Amino acid sequence: MANVNIKFNNKDYLLSCDDGQEESLKSLTKFLDKKYSELKDKLGNIGENKLLLITTIQLIDEYFDLKQRVSLQKKKIDDLSNKFQEIKKLAIKYKDGKDKEIDNLNEELDSFKKTAEESNNLYESMLDKTTKSLEKILLNTESNSKIQ
Repeated sequence: MANVNIKFNNKDYLLSCDDGQEESLKSLTKFLDKKYSELKDKLGNIGENKLLLITTIQLIDEYFDLKQRVSLQKKKIDDLSNKFQEIKKLAIKYKDGKDKEIDNLNEELDSFKKTAEESNNLYESMLDKTTKSLEKILLNTESNSKIQ
């Protein structure tokens, strides 16, 4: 334990605190003394005990107000976190839907390519047959022309 000399209401006090907490204790006491002095200037000399009580009530009021605001901010952060989670789920669902749509389009494209290839092969086959038929007709025509 460490001992710290502090000044409060123009009086010196020796207080104990955990090692390493000396500066924190001095800072807190300085803050309390400032609040006490402000109230003393504002209210006049109404007695040390009453002034200490009013100072304490005022500090507790500030503490509870701050605690309530922190709770409210925590609730807002929790609400935002929940909304973010919802948006994240919707984004994943949307992405999954788009992935399925892309897969379906790729399947349709593959099917279209296969159909186009089959049609091309059929066209080439028909073109070959037509070319052969025309060649036969031309040969026959030439043969008939020579005979006459």
